[in-house]
Amino acid sequence: MRIFCVALMALATLGCGDGAESSANADKVFKFSALPDQKLSEQSARFEPVAKYLSEALGMKVEYVPVTKYSASVQAFKTGDVHAAWFGGLTGVQARLAVEGAKAIAQGDADPNYFSYFIAHKDSGLTGGDNFPEAAKGKKFTFGSESSTSGRLMPEYFIRENTGDAPDKFFGAIGFSGTHTNTIAAVNSGSFDVGALSYKTYDKAAPEEKANTVVLWKTPFYADYNFTVRGDLDAEFGDGFTAKLTKAFLAMPGDLCEKSFLRGKMIPAKNSDFDNILATAEKLGLARK
Repeated sequence: MRIFCVALMALATLGCGDGAESSANADKVFKFSALPDQKLSEQSARFEPVAKYLSEALGMKVEYVPVTKYSASVQAFKTGDVHAAWFGGLTGVQARLAVEGAKAIAQGDADPNYFSYFIAHKDSGLTGGDNFPEAAKGKKFTFGSESSTSGRLMPEYFIRENTGDAPDKFFGAIGFSGTHTNTIAAVNSGSFDVGALSYKTYDKAAPEEKANTVVLWKTPFYADYNFTVRGDLDAEFGDGFTAKLTKAFLAMPGDLCEKSFLRGKMIPAKNSDFDNILATAEKLGLARK
């Protein structure tokens, strides 16, 4: 009987602990952001359900904070305006360099083997193949955002590796569209002959949005997107909060992962998974804080 009572007291104490944590965070808001790969309205539609899921899992208010530029997501993370963000490989590296103790806690199942497409306008005279499109030399070319891993960093790396030239030396003109969807639109309209972007965005685009384009080349694999958190979460929200958030993120239902992140599921991530991205960013002078 005494053992039974002790067990009940232990359970009661555990329950009080959970309640105390919820009470302590009752007036606090956990905020996260994500890279603006698409239109602002589409971003909110994608990530508001994630905020609702995390709110229920964490027992507190969770808010999605939209941003309009890749650099703005890093800046918001740096200043503490958001506590976490769905970053690309490069922006994740930049964010972790800027905030002490910041770490990647999750990535999509597709992210360890991510890749980019080089696409071209169908009337450019270029055709797809397994090798880097040398025939694109002198054509008008657009990246996505200057801070995009799949839309700038790794495409530039592969351009330099395969041609021995900087992009502005190999191509006739260089542009930055701002987002992956803008890159599709720029090439589809003929404003640019060639562009580089995330394969996921291109594959998911409506047929009419890419009707005038062809895939020129699929790059080799590299690590990309990740959910990165600040290093001071436990100090702000209580001991064990980062672990609780990580558990919730990794347990995210598959349908929510597919709708919001275009992934089948979330898997663990750590900073060292992106060492090759860091090395490439440093080589190209993009590993800034």
